[in-house]
Amino acid sequence: CHHCRSRSASAPAETSKIHYEKFWLYRHCSSVQQRDRQAQKAGQLFSGLLAVNVVFLGSAFISSMIFNKVAITLADVWILLSILKVLCLFWIIYYLLGISQQPHAVLYRDSHAGAIWIRGSVLLFGSCSILLNVFQIGYSIILIHCKSRVEIVFPSIGILFICTQAYFLWHHSKDCIQVQHNLTRCGLMLTIATNLLLWLLAVTNDTLHMEIESQLREVEQRFAGKAPFSHPHWCNETTLCTCPNMTICKVFQKGYILLYPFNTEYCLVCCSVLYVMWKNVGRRISHHHMPHTKPKFKLQGVVFGPLLGTSAVIIGACVFMMYQIQATSLVPSRQVFVIYYSYYIVLLPLMSVGAVIGTIIHALEKKELDTLKNPTRSLDVVLLMGAALGQIGMSYFSIVALVATDPRDLLNSLALSYSVLIIFQNITQNVFVIDGLHRQRTPPGKEEDTKEGQNREVYSQRRVSVLELGQEIRKASVSYIHIYSNLSWKRRVLREISFFLVLCNIILWVMPTFGAHPIFENGMERSFYGYSTWFVIVNFGLPLGVFYRMHSVGGLLEVYVTA
Repeated sequence: CHHCRSRSASAPAETSKIHYEKFWLYRHCSSVQQRDRQAQKAGQLFSGLLAVNVVFLGSAFISSMIFNKVAITLADVWILLSILKVLCLFWIIYYLLGISQQPHAVLYRDSHAGAIWIRGSVLLFGSCSILLNVFQIGYSIILIHCKSRVEIVFPSIGILFICTQAYFLWHHSKDCIQVQHNLTRCGLMLTIATNLLLWLLAVTNDTLHMEIESQLREVEQRFAGKAPFSHPHWCNETTLCTCPNMTICKVFQKGYILLYPFNTEYCLVCCSVLYVMWKNVGRRISHHHMPHTKPKFKLQGVVFGPLLGTSAVIIGACVFMMYQIQATSLVPSRQVFVIYYSYYIVLLPLMSVGAVIGTIIHALEKKELDTLKNPTRSLDVVLLMGAALGQIGMSYFSIVALVATDPRDLLNSLALSYSVLIIFQNITQNVFVIDGLHRQRTPPGKEEDTKEGQNREVYSQRRVSVLELGQEIRKASVSYIHIYSNLSWKRRVLREISFFLVLCNIILWVMPTFGAHPIFENGMERSFYGYSTWFVIVNFGLPLGVFYRMHSVGGLLEVYVTA
């Protein structure tokens, strides 16, 4: 490593404050910087392998529970996850009291990581998850005669885990830790793997709950004289442990069902924040990468976006309440599905057109792309693209089923249009948000005219008289006002579009989160693919779709603030 020795001479004098990484595989290279880079890659590889093995082990347990309830029970899965939670708790406490308190442990903080809306989401969803666990404990205590002790211990550990993790992410999500790199990476990856397994368990449990609830409705229809739908024989097992005729039991039951979707969102949000922290371990940020001023959210200069968005939210709330009243009845009305799909068919094209216009304006602005290394932005792009696959995948499955059955039927044609528009809207919005996230944060008028920029640089380098200085100030002022007037309409339109899309994504997040699932309730795709197959598709696609709407709100707010 002769090239390593040549580089060591140019190392900065203040390296005594920097804790370079070490790894036993790379002791042969004498350059400190070279060893640091190789050790960083090795640490990321080994911690990643740790997470992969934990996720595969937990997935094997959860899959075995689903397909073989006798050998592996839900209690076995809870015991495994409780062990992982306790290990994560020990590591988080060690990080808070030990690692982060060491000298020079946190020399840098990533200003892009841990945005306020992300940390606010952690607190909101974490609070809902704590209430969920409280309801689960109360429900299990009431039914203690047919519930195991593990069903009380598991949510109790969950409350402690959620509180500790939320405090950890709120205060340390921006840390670029510079000590004990390998232990920190392994701890973060273990916590990520635990949250992923909790999400996977929540999805599968939600699947079973929705399946039992829907099958009980079909049993009621059969007793009412309707045509029965084929269902598994284990449906009768749900009557073994039913809620007694008590008000508090019904409250626990309904609260548990209402808050269940927030638990899945909490796990996904925590995974995204922890991944950014994992990427920032050992990262050293130069001073010119740090923004001097942070853009703030101000509701100024926007009129049409808030008006249209508020109208969409109000109408969507009315449609949602109508749907909830009708769809939860014994025989859901066909009309409520028509209204629900019609609302989407009107709203989704408006959102798509707005995203296309915003993308065109981004191209007209001629702002340079920000190519600096930014783990938070890279993760935002990956999450937007990955989460969109949930809704896009479900839409394609729906399109195949609807075209193969009877696309000329009114409800089928509306559902078909809805699926096509969902795909187009997801793609156009992703292009608009990702393009906006990669634009440099420059104030109006800056770097818009290269000739004038060069002239200002020349004048700043030479001595000028007071008269010449006044003339240059006047010229610069006139040029700034002219450029700002030319660009202001583009910025205003971008802010209007971004705010409109923010409100639309909020209502499209609320509706499926609180139980509006027409893609399952209408029964068309379910009858085509079969009960079990369609439930697997829906319950892996729906949580991703809900997460996509929530994550899009954060990306659109970023575009709005920087426009």
